[in-house]
Amino acid sequence: MTEVVADGLHRERGPRQLARLLWADRGAAFGAVTIAAFVLAAVLAPAITVLSGHDPYTYDLAALDPTGAPAGFAGGISPRHWFGVEPLTGRDLFAIVVHGSRTSLAVGLAATIVSVTIGVVIGLVAGYFGGWTDRILSRTTDVIFGFPGLVFMIALGAIVPGWLPKPVLIIVVIGFFGWPPIARVVRSQTLVLKNRNFVIASQIAGGGTAHVLFRQLLPNLAATVIVFATISIPGKIGTEAALSFLGVGVPPPTPSWGRSIGEAINWVGTDPMFLIFPGGALFLITLGFNLFGDGLRDALDPRTAANTRAGVGR
Repeated sequence: MTEVVADGLHRERGPRQLARLLWADRGAAFGAVTIAAFVLAAVLAPAITVLSGHDPYTYDLAALDPTGAPAGFAGGISPRHWFGVEPLTGRDLFAIVVHGSRTSLAVGLAATIVSVTIGVVIGLVAGYFGGWTDRILSRTTDVIFGFPGLVFMIALGAIVPGWLPKPVLIIVVIGFFGWPPIARVVRSQTLVLKNRNFVIASQIAGGGTAHVLFRQLLPNLAATVIVFATISIPGKIGTEAALSFLGVGVPPPTPSWGRSIGEAINWVGTDPMFLIFPGGALFLITLGFNLFGDGLRDALDPRTAANTRAGVGR
């Protein structure tokens, strides 16, 4: 990872040094382990649910009592159903939570890629060219930033035709409304970096606009972009959960933590586990990304790293 120091030169921070700094931060270490666990669960979801003996789609009405509530202790928790079962359907809640991680992580990561790509390009162009280009792009950023994106997402999710893949639509819409913050950050950093000696030298040497933007400026913004993207992912996951909670997200029967939480509201009195397990999973993955993002920001910040080393030395 490359960082810019006061004199405009580059100093390489190797992966080992970065890993040591992250591991020394207990919050970042906890976040990394949490993220790794959920990613592993998402990748191995089919195999994990085979081991549990259930998939997230098969009904098990025998696991319900006559009212449709899970039969047995704590929402039907048993050696057969590790997290209990879903009311009315008897679907295995453990399988739903595990497969729901695939939905949340896929939407969160893909939407973040969309928003970061748009935001980085707009921020670079606005900051580098300045003038009317900066004014137009900055005003556009302000408009999108102030637009009630969630309301638009709800309305769009309710009216789109059924043949259009809902997950793709959700990714594009969440990603589109998520680019203004990263555009502002990249623009402000670009305004500073474009006056550095290494950029001016590249221009004097005949480097074209694309070369300066993507070979000189962008590598020096990599740390900022990576940290911002990491911190943005939980927000995208939360937005997907909110849309599913409101019934306009990923359509059933695709497992979704948000939809499970929304349906669990009506069963809190009789089956609190239906809310606790999907809600706990959403809380943990959000906490994990936030803690890891904070630790990554500190590890990539030379000033913070210097302060940490000074503290350790004492």
